[in-house]
Amino acid sequence: MNFELSSELRKLQETTRTFIHDVIIPMEDDPRQDSHGPHESLRRELVDRAREAGLLTPHASIEMGGMGLSHMAKAVIFEEAGYSRLGPTALNIHAPDEGNIHLMDEVASPAQKERWLRPQVAGKARSCFAMTEPSPGAGADPSMLATTATRDGKGYRINGKKWFITGADGANYVIVMARMDDGTATMFLADMDQPGITLERNMNAMDSCFTGGHGVLRFDNLYVPDEDILGEPGKGFRYAQVRLAPARLTHCMRWLGQARRAHDVAVDYASRRNAFGRPLAEHEGVGFMLADNDMDLQTSRLHIWHTAWLLDQGNRCNFESSRAKVVCSEAQWRVVDRSVQILGGQGVTGEKAVMRIFMDMRAFRIYDGPSEVHRWSMARKIVHAADVNHQEGKSV
Repeated sequence: MNFELSSELRKLQETTRTFIHDVIIPMEDDPRQDSHGPHESLRRELVDRAREAGLLTPHASIEMGGMGLSHMAKAVIFEEAGYSRLGPTALNIHAPDEGNIHLMDEVASPAQKERWLRPQVAGKARSCFAMTEPSPGAGADPSMLATTATRDGKGYRINGKKWFITGADGANYVIVMARMDDGTATMFLADMDQPGITLERNMNAMDSCFTGGHGVLRFDNLYVPDEDILGEPGKGFRYAQVRLAPARLTHCMRWLGQARRAHDVAVDYASRRNAFGRPLAEHEGVGFMLADNDMDLQTSRLHIWHTAWLLDQGNRCNFESSRAKVVCSEAQWRVVDRSVQILGGQGVTGEKAVMRIFMDMRAFRIYDGPSEVHRWSMARKIVHAADVNHQEGKSV
């Protein structure tokens, strides 16, 4: 397991780091942002800047216009992009588009790729992924899926309600998860501007870094022809894992950049701010927090790189991605929380970027499965493996 970066990847890392520092961070105070994320005009300008820098949609396949980065390369570049809250938007690697691009690259038909994926890779279109539903529908437990798909001629009628659908407002197309008559789930593709899809409202959320915010969608007899089924009917849950295992990890990559940014701000402040006759950093209470930050950042990075390496070897990594999601979301949250504490009053105001990072990051422990669900899933697999070893007569 060799984590040494190639000269090409180091060059791309430095190019991305310089681009974020020189071009994107100065745009963080652009007024074209509100509680539901960057406005579309700002998103397009950010995308244009990344395109000019040769950094747009690096994770997409070369065939579709991307760089075809490996998971390991994504770990490096996504962290650099995440150093600014606008960086992932600029590089077109933000959720949910990043995960949808990966899923479409893996599963979509050639015609579907040309219709929906290629414009998205070019930064000219956005998407959303509609699976989460209000109670008693699907949430952390996807088996509770309540949205239905009923056969109608050469297609299906979709009915149901989805919420917390990131990027729904302004998205060009949606991937909808719906339950078939036989109880299986299927993914459907649909343009957002057609009858049968209603954006009821945008939900107010702690975070404000996703273009389009988080919407409530209603599907009323939405007609989807057979050719717009994503992949094969009945394999929706399987495709969800194709999307979610890497998507959990890319969340960790991007938020590692934000956590590192918060830590850097805290280090700079603690080194220059005096209290009780000496710099804050020389007080053990603050110095220990900085040391703990460094350990949590490195622990996160190693979990990300290890899981990315396994994915590049062809492993499915559902267990490892769950572990990385829990470790990274909680470690990175601790980094940002400590950074707020070190900054004191400046940490809870807009004087520093850390307050915004704090508000945006809290939901990371919930997105793509709460920590508790991942722990529960991991525990089941650990116990199952122990039972298998016992039955095979293997010693513990």
